[in-house]
Amino acid sequence: MAPQPSQEELQRRRIVGINPETVTHVASTDFPGHYPGEDHAWNLQKFKENFHVQFHQNAQFHSSFSLIGVDASIANAFRRIMIAEIPSLAIEFVFFHNNTSIIQDEVLAQRLGLVPLKGAKEGLNWLRWFKKPTEDEPEGSSPSDYNTVVLKLQVKCTKNREAKKDETDPTKLYHHAHVYASDMTFHPAGRQTEFFPAPDDLIQPTNPDILLAKLRPDQEIDLEMHCIKGIGSDHAKFSPVATASYRLLPTINIKQPIIGKDARKFARCFPKGVIELQEVTEQEAALNGSGYDGHVGEKKAVVKDTFKDTVSRECLRHDEFKGKVELGRVRDHFIFSVESTGQYDSDELFVESVKILKVKCERLKRSLANMMA
Repeated sequence: MAPQPSQEELQRRRIVGINPETVTHVASTDFPGHYPGEDHAWNLQKFKENFHVQFHQNAQFHSSFSLIGVDASIANAFRRIMIAEIPSLAIEFVFFHNNTSIIQDEVLAQRLGLVPLKGAKEGLNWLRWFKKPTEDEPEGSSPSDYNTVVLKLQVKCTKNREAKKDETDPTKLYHHAHVYASDMTFHPAGRQTEFFPAPDDLIQPTNPDILLAKLRPDQEIDLEMHCIKGIGSDHAKFSPVATASYRLLPTINIKQPIIGKDARKFARCFPKGVIELQEVTEQEAALNGSGYDGHVGEKKAVVKDTFKDTVSRECLRHDEFKGKVELGRVRDHFIFSVESTGQYDSDELFVESVKILKVKCERLKRSLANMMA
């Protein structure tokens, strides 16, 4: 049996190499048969020991966290599920009773459909799917309290009789010169009053200051909107995230001392806070082969926080740093950035994606069992 790899070798395998013009070691190698004599079969206990979740920022609409110890396929599955498979509520049908504004009906309907909505998550889970008419089922679903949420927009612009004669600001000259998302009103039906209670859990726009239209005196908008539950793979307006992305944790390995003027130049090659300048101590200068002999008190470059690095590779463009530094990324350390549109808190989106992936795995297991039966 082949000797087991050292910790240094295992760490080397985790790093994706970043070179001036190329990227190396991009493929994972921790699978059975790649290294003769080594057992890389998936093990649940080993996965539990190596897997970690670390939060860096957790706000209502934005969160940043690290998934450590997972394969890229799993991390990307979570990202895709957050974008395209977590259900949310959005405006699907718009019924115009009157629209004398300069915005065409279809353009206004498109703008309304993209307004992100929020409401009680319990109510969203209670809502059923609305089935649109198809060739196989031409009737589809009928609007009801359990599959359709009704919003209305009724605004008419009038002159402000109290405005000054020399006033030029339309918002002061007229009432309702600007139509905002806050003008949309929720009209619950049936049990919706139970699942979407006032005032905080009503169905309402996440951002009430979204400008929908501009009106002038006697122009009017009167319409009714029907909202249904959907997923981002059907239409982007149903996606519960504004963005969900990840990047690999950067690594910076200073192989040879970088001192004095070069150290200051080296620090400027990175975003602020990545590289720190420290004084060379007498102990470091006394070590044979350290490269610091004769440089006591001078500034040296040390790595402080690689999390802030953007991997611009700027340091690799300068001849004085050739052979002194290695850049890379940790292949199983994924730094996620998730921005919620408001239906869910940003940290809840990852939990929801885990639930959906679990359901998919259970469905696959059942399918395999049926095939083998």
